[in-house]
Formats: sequence, C-alpha cells, structure tokens
Amino acid sequence: MHLTAQHVWLMIAAAMALLMTPGLGLFYGGMTRAKAALNMIMMSFISAGLVGVVWVLWGYSMTTGEGFLGIFGNPFANFGLQSLMGSPDLIKAGFSATFAIITVALISGAIADRAKFSAWAVFVPVWVTLVYCPLAYMIWGGGLMSAGGAMTAVFGQVIDFAGGAVVEISSGTAALVLALVVGQRHGFAKDPSHRPHNVPFIMLGAAILWFGWFGFNGGAATTAEQAGLIWVNTLVAPAAAMLSWLLVEKVRHGHPTSLGAASGVVAGLVAITPSCANISPVAAIGLGLVAGAACCVFVDLKYRFGLDDSLDVVGVHLGAGLIGTLALGFIALPVDGEGGGLFYGGGFQQLVAQSAAVMVTVLLSGVVTLIIGRAINRFIGFRVSHEAETAGVDLSEHAETAYSFAEIFAGHFNPLGHRMPARSAAVADPAVDASPRPAGGAKEDSFA
Repeated sequence: MHLTAQHVWLMIAAAMALLMTPGLGLFYGGMTRAKAALNMIMMSFISAGLVGVVWVLWGYSMTTGEGFLGIFGNPFANFGLQSLMGSPDLIKAGFSATFAIITVALISGAIADRAKFSAWAVFVPVWVTLVYCPLAYMIWGGGLMSAGGAMTAVFGQVIDFAGGAVVEISSGTAALVLALVVGQRHGFAKDPSHRPHNVPFIMLGAAILWFGWFGFNGGAATTAEQAGLIWVNTLVAPAAAMLSWLLVEKVRHGHPTSLGAASGVVAGLVAITPSCANISPVAAIGLGLVAGAACCVFVDLKYRFGLDDSLDVVGVHLGAGLIGTLALGFIALPVDGEGGGLFYGGGFQQLVAQSAAVMVTVLLSGVVTLIIGRAINRFIGFRVSHEAETAGVDLSEHAETAYSFAEIFAGHFNPLGHRMPARSAAVADPAVDASPRPAGGAKEDSFA
C-alpha cells in the first residue's frame, strides 16, 4: 500500500502526542519544589520508556482483536507487533502507544515530592497492563462498551473520541487512590516551600501540552470536515476554560495568576478530549467555561479533605474528565438526524451510556490501583524516608539537582549532590571563591 496523506498525518499526530509527555514533565516539574523538579520530569520520561516497550511486546495486543469476556484482548495475538510488519496498522499501533504513555504519566503528579523512583518504575508497567489496556479494549477495541459490545446493547453507545474515560478519568481516579496510599507530604498545607518553584516551566509545559493536544485529539480524524471541527474545538474549549478559571480566581482570591491560566488551559483540554468530534464550537465554549470554573474550585477542595494531590491531578483531570464525558449526554450532536444529547432532543440514552462508562472506569481504575499501590507499598515501599523527603527526592533518588549552583551557594552540596563543608562548597565554584572577604581577613564559616 502506498503512503497516503492520512498515514503521514497520523505519524505527525503521533509525534505531537508523544511530545506531550515531556511537556507534562516540565509542567509538573515547575509546579513542584526545586529539589523535586528533576524527579518529576524523570517520572514522565521513565513512563515513556517503560510503556513504549510494554506496548510493543503485549500492550497493543491487549487493546485489539479477540478478547477475554470483552474485557481485554489476547496479549499474544500481536506480541512484538510481528504480525503488523508490512502493514499500515503499525502506524496506528505507534499512535495508540502515546495515549498509554501520557495516561500513566499523569498519575505521577499526585505523589510528587515523596515517591521512590523504583516504586514508580514498577507501578507504571503493571498499571498500564491491568488498567489502561482493559479500558482501551472495552471502549475502543471491540470490548464490552464498544460497538456491538454487551454493555452497549444495554446502555447504548459510549462516545469517547480521544479518551475522556480511558485517559482522563482513569488517571484521575488512580491519582486519587495513589495519593491516599502514599499519604501526605510532611508539612502539607503548612509548608510554604510546597508552592510551585518555576512558573515559566509551568507555562512552557502547558503550551507544549496544548500544541500536542491537536495531534492527540485530531490524529484519529477520518475526514477533513471532522478534522476541522476537532481543531476548532481543541482551540476554543481550553481558551474559554482559561478565561473562566482566571475570573473565578480573581473573584475568590483577588488575583488572576499564571498558574491559573496554565491550569485552566489544561482543564479545558481535558474536558474537550472525549467530545472534540461530537459537539459544536459554541458548545465547546460553554463546556470550557464550565470546566475552567469548576476545576478552579475543585483544586481547593483537597485542603478541606486533607488529600495531598500534590499537583492537582484529581481536581483537573478527574474533575474535567467527568465534566467532559458526562456533558456529551446533553450536548452531543445528532448523527444523520438521530440520537444526540438531551439539548438536541435525543433523550436520556446518551447520558445513560456516558454514565455507565464513567462508573466502569472509576471502579476498575480505583480498585486495581488500590491493589497495585498497596502491594508495592508492602513489598518495596512507595515512599521515601522523612530525611530523604526533606533533603529532596532529586538528591535521594537521582543524586543530582536541577539547580546545582543554587545548592552550592547554599553551602549544602557539591555539583554531584554530595554533602560538603561550607568552605569546600564555596571553593568548588570560582565565582563564589572570589567573593569579597570580611575585613581583617576573617573567613566566613557558611553562606546564608
């Protein structure tokens, strides 16, 4: 088969969607403390490495073909993707891998500052295998909630074009459970150092996510008309969500912030994900306005309930994912004059189908994540020690820091992350060594 424009676009979309995971690393890295920034970025990168291998070996096979009770596909049917060599379906397999990668990477934001990297490296492939792959198969791959599936016959056809349930609700639910399993950071809601340390990183990460999301949502478009609708909706929903988030932030806290703008954009992107090809641009504006305002309120609830969702994964991804998925029951466009949401006279059928998908996703992701998290906690330990958390997981887990010079000036560590006497740390940097001495030739014992 000759290479077509559709194949080329799918490869470009896959590259854009893959770029979203490093963008997420920057977004999360900026939101956490300086001494945990590299660890957050590494959690995104290791997700890409692990899931990429899993996807080729058995992950893709579990999301397609003949399945077990409509829950997951045969993991050996396309093991190693050998059977797809010479077929354009290999491009689809690569594109679908990027969805699995970012889905599990999203969860990492809920356990920032305190998780063992080794525990996370075990969690990623197990969670993708036991949670993501079954959900992708059930909704997209011919399973229970796909066209012709057993649940579809009862509840109706679910609409989840780019992953409101499969990606956003599953990761948001897992983040909620894992945050409870790992527990609060020391000083949660009290320590001012838990504030974001690098807002430009956050803005850059959000910009990369927004760019990549056009490929994420639009990669599966089959016609120019559908692609145009997806592109416009992916533009306008996050734009509206950013505006409503900033408005609510101004009313509630007195100031619109850069962090709020970035978070609003992400909330709008999450909300439009399941419905990008199935609602009008005007409806996308309304959806974005609702998602941005609601998620701005949701993220503050973690303090009321004592949930240390460090980087607002639950408030944004679970919150906006639920809004976007259920909203289709009201604003889904009719197809050939039939069906559609309540606002188009389609009745309750679509809302019932969306609600069923939400319940299955929350139940599967929540229960399995709890089992995985507790097992890892028991046999490996998910959390670093108090001392390691205080020193920073960049040092304790990776023996490096994002800002070596900042540590040198503080007189705590040399560029390799090893503790040194204050004077030795100064000598390690000629710029520090050349600084003026106090009168009389006295030497300072440490830096402030």
